[in-house]
Amino acid sequence: MSERKIKLQIKDMTKKYDNGDGVEHINLDIYEGEIVTFLGPSGCGKTTVLRMIAGFETPSAGVIRIGDEEVTRLPANRRHIGMVFQSYALFPNMSVYDNVAFGLKIAGMAKREIDARVREMLALIDLEPLAGRYAYQMSGGQQQRVALARALAPRPRVLLLDEPLSALDARIRVALRDDIRRIQRELGITTVFVTHDQEEALSISDRVVVMHQGRADQIGSPAQIYNRPATRFVANFVGTLNTFEAR
Repeated sequence: MSERKIKLQIKDMTKKYDNGDGVEHINLDIYEGEIVTFLGPSGCGKTTVLRMIAGFETPSAGVIRIGDEEVTRLPANRRHIGMVFQSYALFPNMSVYDNVAFGLKIAGMAKREIDARVREMLALIDLEPLAGRYAYQMSGGQQQRVALARALAPRPRVLLLDEPLSALDARIRVALRDDIRRIQRELGITTVFVTHDQEEALSISDRVVVMHQGRADQIGSPAQIYNRPATRFVANFVGTLNTFEAR
């Protein structure tokens, strides 16, 4: 069995804000084709970590590598990362087709290649018949599928998902969660997912990073996180395990 290749490396990453918030000493190797979820309550630092990987925030200390390249100070538009936001962030004046084609046009791809790639992406998210529609003509779940296709179309090195399901109702959330996992496995793309939803994190992830007050309290598989919590916070936040006072 060949050794797994590290695709994204976070080394001693720290971000300090003037108000005292931020994250401290995050260390994590994410492997090729792996989906890792940062899980925690509001204000725990999970989105700050994602924004630093994306290049929207600069760490106060530490190093970020994608493949063999250090990207710690590299602008977001040069990191070759796909990003899906909670709010879909589709261009309202563009059709589904043009939204998915947007990054390919910016990259200067030939028209015929763009067409082939867009159709491939629309087939992947099962929305080929809606290519000519606009965002306001679609449900939230359909819009988020388009946002996912748009992020994946330019073949990014890493896919980042920032609470992509939290604006959807429960039934659609479960269906789209399954779609994301299927597509991620099909493409083998290294993925970082951020959520506050424990069930979401445990069902979709290869590994989970439980964040608490700016630190990674525990990193492990969903089974490890649930069955063998490392701290009282992890035990109370992730599961329904009994805790006992002892001396």
